[in-house]
Amino acid sequence: MTRLSPYTGRFAPSPSGPLHFGSLVAALGSYLQARSRQGQWLVRIEDLDPPREMPGAADDILRTLDAFGMTWDGSVIYQSQRHALYQAQIEHWLAQGDAYYCRCSRKAIKEAGGFYPGTCRNAGLDAAHSAVRLKVDQAITGFHDQLHGWIAIPEALASEDFIIRRRDGLYAYNLAVVLDDIAQGVTEVVRGADLIEPTGRQIGLYHRLGQPEVSYLHLPLAVTENGNKLSKQNHAPAIDTRRPGPQLWHAMRFLGMCPPAELQCADRDDILRWGIAHWDVANLPPTTAITLNLASRGDLGI
Repeated sequence: MTRLSPYTGRFAPSPSGPLHFGSLVAALGSYLQARSRQGQWLVRIEDLDPPREMPGAADDILRTLDAFGMTWDGSVIYQSQRHALYQAQIEHWLAQGDAYYCRCSRKAIKEAGGFYPGTCRNAGLDAAHSAVRLKVDQAITGFHDQLHGWIAIPEALASEDFIIRRRDGLYAYNLAVVLDDIAQGVTEVVRGADLIEPTGRQIGLYHRLGQPEVSYLHLPLAVTENGNKLSKQNHAPAIDTRRPGPQLWHAMRFLGMCPPAELQCADRDDILRWGIAHWDVANLPPTTAITLNLASRGDLGI
């Protein structure tokens, strides 16, 4: 891929439902970060888990981004079309002895203390009814986040051999996201703070693959009064594509920006231009979650 600038960012939603306000925040933050740096902004559909997908959601997500004026560069990549790439890497690691088959159940791991103790590491199991785990010999015990600073990772989690292909044959998120970010030339990952925990494993994969790791910026999550994040699983309502302006304005406010009140009624492209001109990571709220009170939720139709 030929880059227009050294910066390449991306938005990578899963098609488990339409975009809601929380996903709009993630999309807008990654978009403004890329455009403020005159960089590329890519869109990738992470359709790795068919049982969790909603028919038509991928197309709906793309239509919503278009309705909100967030135009992406290049072609949309679908992870469901990249299984051969993931499998080839897994087979290479298996052949090198860097990965192995595992038949341990979640129940067994929970009974062992909650972290996988390496039970099958030297068992010599075959592929039948097995997941594939990657050996972790050099644990990543922390990383720097552009908003939150140093994020420490518990040793037990950092050193755990983790799954790269599930027992049901589905490919693991950690593997797919790193292989795809490398292939697409992504230089920075801007996403929600709910994905902080797997970041260490992903950095470890960059090291294993001999590739420079990307930088990370984890945005605050929008949560309800009871502490639940807005999500498709929690039935957060879809954003209204008929009125992008006010929702973009509210999303910018959520991200610590101070758009003028009159901008709510402006054209979406004017709002985005203002956002690009005024975006600054230093203005982001230094937290992993922000509670939407009843008044703000009403403004957003939540």
